[in-house]
Amino acid sequence: MHCLASAPAKFPSLSNPRKTTQEAATIAAMVNKPRILIVEDESSIADTLLYVLAADGFAPHWCATATEALAQFAAEPPALAILDVGLPDLNGFELFKRLQALPGGNLVPLLFLTARSDEVDRVVGLELGADDYIAKPFSPRELVARVRTVLRRSARQAPVPAATPISTPVTPGPFHIDDERRRITYYGEALDLSRYEFGLLRLLAQRPGRVFTRDELLTKVWDSGNDSFDRTVDAHIKTLRAKLRAHAPSLDPIRTLRGTGYALSEDLPRQLPA
Repeated sequence: MHCLASAPAKFPSLSNPRKTTQEAATIAAMVNKPRILIVEDESSIADTLLYVLAADGFAPHWCATATEALAQFAAEPPALAILDVGLPDLNGFELFKRLQALPGGNLVPLLFLTARSDEVDRVVGLELGADDYIAKPFSPRELVARVRTVLRRSARQAPVPAATPISTPVTPGPFHIDDERRRITYYGEALDLSRYEFGLLRLLAQRPGRVFTRDELLTKVWDSGNDSFDRTVDAHIKTLRAKLRAHAPSLDPIRTLRGTGYALSEDLPRQLPA
C-alpha cells in the first residue's frame, strides 16, 4: 500500500482500520480538516495513526516511503507532517531537509517518530529544526495531544501585523530585524533562520543583557512550558550560535548563564573587527 487518506466521521471499529480508511477517503477530501502527512513504513503503526488522527478531527494521509512523501508534500503542503526516522529509501533526517527546501516547506511543522529513544537522535532532530519528537512505542492519545500542541504553537507564530514597527534596528548594534519579512541581518548579512531561531534571536536582540530563562523562552517563542521540550531551547541556541559564528567567527553574541538561561551580549562592536 502506498499513499492513503482517511477521515471517518465517527469512531469506527478497530477490527479493520484499513477498510475504514479507504471508505472514508472520499469524505475526507470534502471536509475542511487539518491535513496531516504521515510518513511511516510500518503499516500497523500507520493504521493506528490514521485511525486516531481521523477520529480526532484531522485528515491524515499516509505515505510508506520518502519518495511518495516528497511528491505528496510538493503537490499539497500539509498542516503538519509526522516523519519516521527509519524509512526504507531515505533517512528521516535527510527527508526533513528536503521537505524544508520545498516551496512553503519551512512553514510546515514537522514531528519525528522514532523507534530509537537515544538522546542523540532527539537532539539531532531538534537541531535540524523539528518541532517535536515522540519515541516508539507511544501512546496514540499522547501523539494526538502533541500534534495539537505543535499546531497551536505554529499558529501563534503568524507574521507580526503591519502596525508593528518593521524594518528598523532594535538596537544601534549589529542586528536589524524586519518583522514583515521575518528576516534578521547581522552586520549587514541576512541570516538563514528557522522560524524558532528567528523568534529566539528577535527576543534576545530586543533586550540586550536581559537574561531569559529556558521556561521564558519556551513560553514566548514556542508558547509552551512543557517539560517534554526541555532540550529544545538548548538545541536551537546551538544552531543559532553556529550561524552567527559563520558570519563573525571572532564574536560570541549569545551568553549562557549556567542553570539560568541565555542573554544577548551588550558590548558587541558596531562594526566587525578588521
